[in-house]
This record gives sequence, structure tokens and C-alpha cells, in this order.
Amino acid sequence: MLSKDSRLLDDILLILTMAILAGCGLIYEYLLSHYAGRVLGVMESTIYTMIGLMIVSMGLGAFAARKVRCAFNGFVYLELIIALLGSSAILFIGGLIAITQTLPHIIADMFALPPDMLPQGGLFNTLSFLAIKSPYFFGVVVGFFIGMEIPLIARIREQIHGQHLANNLGTIYGADYIGAGLGAAIWVLFLLSIDISKAAALTASLNLIAGAFFIMRYWRHLHWPKMFVVGHICLAVLIVVMFNYGNQWLNQMNSLLYLDKVVHVQKTNYQQLTFTEREMGLNTTDSALGNTQSSIINFYINGRLQFSSIDEHIYHDYLVAPVLAGSARHDNILIIGGGDGLALRDVLKYSPKNVTLIDLDSELIDIFQNPKDHLNANLARKIAHLNENSLQDERVTVLRSDAFLTINTLLKSGQIFDAIIVDLPDPSHPDLNKLYTVNFYARLKQLLAGDGIIAIQSTSPYHAKDSFISIGKTLKAADYNHVQQYHDNVPSFGEWGWTIATKMGASPLARLNKLDKLPVEHTWLNLDILKAAFVFPNDFYKNEENIAINTLGSHTLYQLHQKAWTNQQGVQ
Repeated sequence: MLSKDSRLLDDILLILTMAILAGCGLIYEYLLSHYAGRVLGVMESTIYTMIGLMIVSMGLGAFAARKVRCAFNGFVYLELIIALLGSSAILFIGGLIAITQTLPHIIADMFALPPDMLPQGGLFNTLSFLAIKSPYFFGVVVGFFIGMEIPLIARIREQIHGQHLANNLGTIYGADYIGAGLGAAIWVLFLLSIDISKAAALTASLNLIAGAFFIMRYWRHLHWPKMFVVGHICLAVLIVVMFNYGNQWLNQMNSLLYLDKVVHVQKTNYQQLTFTEREMGLNTTDSALGNTQSSIINFYINGRLQFSSIDEHIYHDYLVAPVLAGSARHDNILIIGGGDGLALRDVLKYSPKNVTLIDLDSELIDIFQNPKDHLNANLARKIAHLNENSLQDERVTVLRSDAFLTINTLLKSGQIFDAIIVDLPDPSHPDLNKLYTVNFYARLKQLLAGDGIIAIQSTSPYHAKDSFISIGKTLKAADYNHVQQYHDNVPSFGEWGWTIATKMGASPLARLNKLDKLPVEHTWLNLDILKAAFVFPNDFYKNEENIAINTLGSHTLYQLHQKAWTNQQGVQ
């Protein structure tokens, strides 16, 4: 029979171990959910699905723990398995997706198949589907093994005490809940800001350390303690290798998902930024796009294209020109989003006195404001040339904050703007959805001068028609005087649309009709093309009455956008 002091030490060790493992378990949920969201693109629903699946599988693991004959040996095996899966799952997922995405191209190159005969159906489609869904598989497997931890720890405590403990489960669950809370805090405060492969390796190392302490303390209870020690040493070496090289491997695998060479990848506190480059030959000219450049730079956020240097000027012409050409003054301009400085570049051509730009991601702004400090010399030079160092202009005030909250500060200070440009990503996340609501647009209206104009990027009227129409209806619900929408083709995006509105006075199109030409010459856009963009196909707005406006908390636009995206991808 163990002494009272020895049993107390065992209790402290086991309860502390349970707390640490609970924190690790929660971090694994976040790691897999976060990475799955990046891979699948539907961030919010993917995260919720992953966490739900892992919780269910943890319950199944708790039931399965009853089949483990020796709790001591079973626990050591368990920590080895969890540490191995936790540290390597993301690399496996990235590898599977990269292989299945590139396999059709490899076969097409091998047999000299033309691009329109790329093998993508049948077996290739099935393999691609399974690879894309592999995060869920690993989530279920990891969750299953995590679920076995609590029952085994509970059994070990009772075996050590040699009796049934009345408050055993309460003690274990208390440690589990507290540990999970600490794990969540560590994720938010530290792990979220580092490379995901490093976060996985660090978390797995805690499982390994817990297993090592357990081996030392309960050596005499184990059947093959020396084998367990060797297993821990081997896995420790593997985790060190993954910590040092895992992100490099992951980036190389992720690079296979892009058509062009990945030249820079950076994870910020809010998103993953990726730059790719395609060499076009010295001074290659695309007369159709009105652009001359030696290479094409594409910029992605969480795997979604934000701009391509070959045609971004078309998108930004349409975003900036109508609102500023229709404005009576250009003294004070507000840009919401647009941390890449490209819309700002075009705004500055209208000689404003002051421009205020609000963007949440400070690290993104740093890249485009001082590219030479964050990018390789070649890429930095091209980015600086692309946005013309607009973010360094002395007339520009950059606010690195949440626009939804910062608007209140601007209102309290009594600021008024002649024009407002909203250049935000599509509402593919609930946090973005709030920036497309009646509440947000109504507060922006209060910032507008009496004859001011607002322009909003409004997603694709072809691929996400209901979302596009909903943005227009939402702006109308915010009581703007005239709300109009326009569209054109941006080759990198396809058919794209924008919404424009005036606070008072004539409509935007009426103001444009009074002009003989645009006040500033643009590479692509002229007045005739711009006015034609306000014309839509027959019956385009036929179903407008059945499309809801987007109010704060409703997630209407987010749901419409998600539905359109999944339909386009063939998910539903």
C-alpha cells in the first residue's frame, strides 16, 4: 500500500497531466479546424464542423477506453499516438491535397494532353474529394484518441488508491476544463501567431513530455518500459525535425496548389498571405489589358485571389473612378479596407487633401507600406511599383483597426468625407458579414457630406448573384437617396460588380452623364465604358423581392455567399 504522501504526489501528477493534455486536445481541435478552413475555403462552417466531429469522436473514444486492459500501458501508447498524429496530421493533409491536385497535370504532361482534356473526373475526382475531406478524417481519429485520456487517467487514479474514488470523475473533469481554458488562451495569445507546423510540433511535445514523466513515475507498472523510452526518443527527434522543417515542407506542398511560383508566404494574426509570380518574359505586353510587365504578381488571402497585377487596374478603375468622378469635391476621402494601397494609389490621382484608410491587418499594411522590409528585393520592388508607394504619402492617415468600431470614433470626432470607398474581401466569414449590414452602411452615411458618394465592392453578379443584389438592397435599406449597381469583366475574377450610392442630390449615373470625360485619365476605363457598365441583362433583378437585406446578426449575406460559393465548387 502506498503512503499518503506518495498517493498525494501521484494525484498532483495525474491531475496536472490531465490539465496539460486537455489543453493539448483543445489546441489540436483549433489547429485542424484552422487548417481545414484554409484548405476548404469555407472557414466558419468548416471550423464548426471539425470541432463537432472531434467532440463526437472523443465520446466514442471514451467508450472504447473500456477495452484497454492495462490503463498504465494504454496511456503511454496513447500519448505516443496522439503526439505522432498531432505533429504530422497537417503535413499529411497538405501532402494528400498537393498530390491529388497535381496528379492530373503530371499525367497530362506525360501523355501530352491538351488543357481541355485534363483528367479530372472519375477516379481523379474521387481522390481529390477524399484529399480535400482528409482534415475531417484526421480530426475524427485524433479526437477518438483524445477521448480515451480521461477514462484511463480515472482508472489509474483508482488503481493507485486501491479503491473507488467518490469524486474521481469530478476531479478529472475539473482539471480537464481548466486545462482546456488554458489551452485556448495559449492558442490565442501565442500559437495563433506562429507557423501552424511549429504550433503542432510544440503541442505534440507536451504530449511527449507528459508520457515521459508518466514512464518515470510508473516504471514498475509498465510491461515494456524500455521500448516506450526508445519510442519517446524517436518521436522526440521526429518532432524536432518537424519543428525546424515542417513549415518549409508545408509551404512547398501548398505551393503545388497554385498555378504560379510561390515567392512569399506569411501568416498574420488574422489570415495567411501568399504571393505568387509568373515570369512572362522581358517587357511582355498584353495590349488587351492595357498592361506591360515582365511578370505577373498574384496576391492571395487564405488561398483566395485578391488581385493579379495583370488586371487589377480594371477592378480598381471601376471601384474608384465612378465615385470620385461623380463627387463635387475630393478634399477628404475615406477608404475602408484596401490595405494593399492599390485603391489608394488611384484615389491619390484625384489630388485629395486628406485620405483616411482603415484596415484591420497591421502586418498586411506593413508589407505593402514598406515592402523592402518584409519581402525579397525583387518582389518588394514590384509591389512598390504596383501601388506606387501610396501608403507612404503624407496626405494619407492609416488606421490599423476594426472599421466596424473605428467608424464610431470618426463620428464622435465629427469628421465628414466627400467620398467613401469600401474595398473589403467578400463576406465569406461572419466577421466580414457585419461590414455589409444596414447598421454599418447607415453609420457610413453619417460620415458622408451632403452631396457625398459611397462605392462598395459587391462580389460577382454572375457567380453570387443573390449576394450582389442583397448588397444593393441593404444599402437602400440604410436610406441612401439613390442606389445603383454596375458590373464588368475582370479576367482574373470573371464577371464582377460594384454598388454606388449618393446621400442626397442626383444619382451617380446622372452625375456621370453630365461629364464629357472622366476627370482623370485611366489606362483601361473611359466614360462610355463606365456608363455602359450600369446596364444589366434582361430580368436580372426579377427575383429581387425574394432576396433579403443583411441586418446585423442575421448573417443573411454570409449565408448567401456561402451557398453561391459551394454551388460553384460543386459541393452541393
